[in-house]
Parts: sequence; C-alpha cells; structure tokens
Amino acid sequence: MSESRFILAGVMGWPVAHSRSPVIHKHWIAQYGLQGTYVQLPVQPERLGDAIRGLPALGFAGCNVTVPHKVEALALMDDVHPVARRMAAINTIVVREDGSLYGMNNDGAGWVQSLRDADPAWRAQAGPALVLGAGGAARAIVVALLDEGAPEVRLTNRTREKAEALAQELGPQVKVVDWKDRNQAMAGVSLLVNTTTQGMQGHPALDVVLDDLPVGALVSDLVYIPQETPLLATARQRGHRAVGGLGMLINQARPAFHAWFGVMPEVTPALRAALQATF
Repeated sequence: MSESRFILAGVMGWPVAHSRSPVIHKHWIAQYGLQGTYVQLPVQPERLGDAIRGLPALGFAGCNVTVPHKVEALALMDDVHPVARRMAAINTIVVREDGSLYGMNNDGAGWVQSLRDADPAWRAQAGPALVLGAGGAARAIVVALLDEGAPEVRLTNRTREKAEALAQELGPQVKVVDWKDRNQAMAGVSLLVNTTTQGMQGHPALDVVLDDLPVGALVSDLVYIPQETPLLATARQRGHRAVGGLGMLINQARPAFHAWFGVMPEVTPALRAALQATF
C-alpha cells in the first residue's frame, strides 16, 4: 500500500532541462510533507503518443505539458476541459482512477492571476489589449482576456495569416493589426502583452517602441528567462506597471498540483526565493 501513496508527476517537453516547474512542485511537496516527486520528462515529438499513453502504466498521477507538445497532446486525451478545448492546447494532464487521461489548460488563469498579484485593481474591462504574437501562448492569453470581459483584443504577428486565423476562430472582438503598425496600435490600450520569444535569453530584444502606449497601461511579458526583459525594463523606465512571466508559471502550477496531490498550494516568499536562486 505504501507505493500507492507515493505520488509521481512531472513536466513533459523537448527540451525540458530549462524548466523551473520541478523547483515549484518539489518545494510544495516538501512544504506539505507529501510522499512524492516531480521529474523532468524529455520526450521527442515522434514519441509523444507512447509517452503520454504510458503515464498510467508508470504510475503517474499526471504531468505538465510544455513546448512543443501542448497542441498535439490534446488529441491524446480521453476528456478535455472546455477552456483547454477553446485554447486548442493543454498544459496539464491528470491520470484518473480508471487510467483515463484528462487534459486541462491553466495558462490563461495563471496569467490573469499573475496580473492581479502585481496589480489587484487590474480589470480586463478597463480597455483594449494589444497582444504581440499569434502562437499557442497568444491563443491562451486572448481566450483568457475575452473570458475576463476585455472589450477588444488587438492581435499582431509577423505572419498576418496566423493572426487572422486566430481572430476568425475567437470572434469579432479580436482585431488583427499589421506587424508594421504594431507601435501605433498601442494608442488607447490598457494592456500590452508580449507572447513572442523576443526578449528571451538567446533571442533578440522585442522590436517595439512604446511612445504611443498610455502611461496607465499595464505591460506583461510571458518570458521569464531573463526575469527582466528589455521590454519590461523600458516599460518600468516609462513608469508603467510591468509583469514578467514568472508569476504566470507559479500560478498555473497551483491547480495542477491540487489535481495530483490533493492540496491547493500557497504562493509564499519562500517559494519565490527558491525560484530566484535558480537564475
């Protein structure tokens, strides 16, 4: 019986060595005195089906799913949360008692909570948002903004067709802006969100000019390595409230941990300190 009380979870991606998720979950396992562990699961794309279908046999309670598997993993689930279905991607798998696989996507909710942590008064209804990028992360953010009541989401991407496909699917409140017009599109927005890899360690800085961004606008960058991207640094210099990607990572982990370990964990200064020590 002792084996059944040892809970096994992990993060599946390719590559996955950079992930800070093990730091978060292992911290909570220790904090709550639980029997279990959280491991890295580096899985090549062509082996994804084998790996996911093997989770019940290996005794996993579930796992997180990260790049590049979030979209493909959805098709391998037996059941999917409605929000994850709208986002067309999952970031969490729960292995149910009968061995069936349930897919969730906590990215949008985790991101919204990270904004509220930084600015408790933040409201999506306050005005239009401008989202840079049109990949999986952008989709999660746009769905979350619409669910939170954003009156308009301006979407811009280097490849306009990708943005148009997303807008067509998500509805008339999503307006596509040409990438060349991205700076002018900041006029009148209450929120600017970077979902691209620009500004990430090893990538060029995000190519934007913030001159037209209203001084009261919140600036969010999903990148968390480095924690202070050039976009965030520039935004802070201009007096904007600026939120990096680490809070999203922490907050999306909470419902996943709860699903696997049966405890809704708290976000504490000790957890943030443990994460800081890894940078």
